[in-house]
Amino acid sequence: MPRAAESQMGMFADAVAARAALTLGIDEAGRGPILGPMVMAAVALDPGAARALTRAGLADSKKFGHGAIARQRRAALASMVRARATFVAIEVVESDEIDARVDKGELNVLERERARLMITAAPTCKRIVADGARIFGSLREEFPALRAYDNGESRHASVAAASIVAKDERDRRFALIAERWRAEFGEITGGGYLNDATRAFLRAYRKKFGDLPPETRRSWDCRL
Repeated sequence: MPRAAESQMGMFADAVAARAALTLGIDEAGRGPILGPMVMAAVALDPGAARALTRAGLADSKKFGHGAIARQRRAALASMVRARATFVAIEVVESDEIDARVDKGELNVLERERARLMITAAPTCKRIVADGARIFGSLREEFPALRAYDNGESRHASVAAASIVAKDERDRRFALIAERWRAEFGEITGGGYLNDATRAFLRAYRKKFGDLPPETRRSWDCRL
C-alpha cells in the first residue's frame, strides 16, 4: 500500500477513534432570573479537546463571577469551545414559554425536552453527562449513556464547556434587553436576577407603563 494511502487510513482511524470517545455535556444558564431567557447548551468534546480547554482555564461559568471582565472571559472561552468542540447546540427558552410551563409545573419537563432535542441532534457519544441529577436523571431510560449529576462540570470538561456556551449566549441576549431600555431607564444591572438593581428597573418600568416589561417571567414572584 502506498505511504500516502497508509497515512490517510491512519488519519481516518484516528478520527474514528476520537469520535468514539466523545463526551456530550449538557448545562443551562438563566434558569433563575426574572428577566430574559433561559439558555441550554450541549457540547461534545473528544479527549484532546477536553484537555486543551481545561489547560486554557475552562471552568463552570459561575466561577468567573459578574461584570464586564467576567463576560469577556466567558466570551473568549466560548469562542475556544466552538473552535475545538466536535458538536455545539443551543436551545433558547423565552420568558413566555417558561411562564406557560411553570403554570403547569413543567419547568423540569421543558428542560428534559430541550435536552432530548440536543442529544438526538448530536453525533454518537460514548458518554453523556448532564448537570442536574433530579432534572435529567430520568433521561437515562432513553439514553443509556447518560449520567446526570449535580455539579456536573466537576465530572467532565464538556459540561463546563456547555455552561460557558450557554452563559455567553445568555449574556449577549441580556445585553440586548439592557440596550433596549437603557435610554429610558439607564443602565440595567443585576443580570436579570431579582435583586435590588432589577427591582429598581421593574418598579420604574411599571410606574411609567403600568405593567412589567415583556421580557419578565410573570410566573416568578413579582412582588417588588
